Amino acid sequence: MSASDPARPLIGLTTYLEQSRTGVWDVPAAFLPRVYFDSVIRAGGIAVLLPPQPADPDSVGRVLDSLDGLVVTGGKDVDPARYGQTAHPATDEPRPDRDAWEDELLRQAIDRRLPFLGICRGAQLLNVALGGTLHQHLPDLVGHGGYQAGEGVFNTVDVRVEPHSRLHGLFDALAGPHRVPVYHHQSIDALGDGLVVSARTSDGVIQAVELPAVSFGVAVQWHPEQVADDLRLFTGLVEAADRYRAGRNRGQADHDSTRHGRRDPS
Repeated sequence: MSASDPARPLIGLTTYLEQSRTGVWDVPAAFLPRVYFDSVIRAGGIAVLLPPQPADPDSVGRVLDSLDGLVVTGGKDVDPARYGQTAHPATDEPRPDRDAWEDELLRQAIDRRLPFLGICRGAQLLNVALGGTLHQHLPDLVGHGGYQAGEGVFNTVDVRVEPHSRLHGLFDALAGPHRVPVYHHQSIDALGDGLVVSARTSDGVIQAVELPAVSFGVAVQWHPEQVADDLRLFTGLVEAADRYRAGRNRGQADHDSTRHGRRDPS
């Protein structure tokens, strides 16, 4: 699928909502680093940004009606109250508007079997949305800060991908460790309902999960958008979104034919 294809699938990407400064303006603003939507575009999709907003089910449903796939992006920590914990001193100030918006997007995407990719915070929010919990500060667990160097600097770690996982297939049946960029001080603890682990680091930290109930329900703790020459995760999402759209269009055509009494009995 090329970027010139007029029928490219539409991929929604969630965004930050933070105080932002540009020129003379210093205002609350929705934004997303360019590497995210560039990765979707280069993989053959059309990128649509989804800023945090009231998360009523009807509004979210209308948004998802127009999409073929979803990316839940990185950002601030998920509010620990969502998984029954008090905040660790190192946990970010909660962003309840973004948490609620992305939670509803994910829940309805799963109900629709809409292909999705979670990235860093997106993987954590998926786990929490499905009833799981998080380790709030990895240095307390592993004894070092190697997963988040700070100052916007990405470290790299080796992850081992589980055999027979969708991730394993995307990485061409990769047998050995896969080196990935990381920037996170939290991680998945107790797994959410229906999720399976598809990658870990050698110290046992979960680095990827999948939801087999969705044709492409993949979430990684690392940042694939930071690796310009490796689009495999984004390409997998875009290809699944293209199949989802084709199936939806066939279903709509069958529905229309049935309504008008023209369905071919064959």
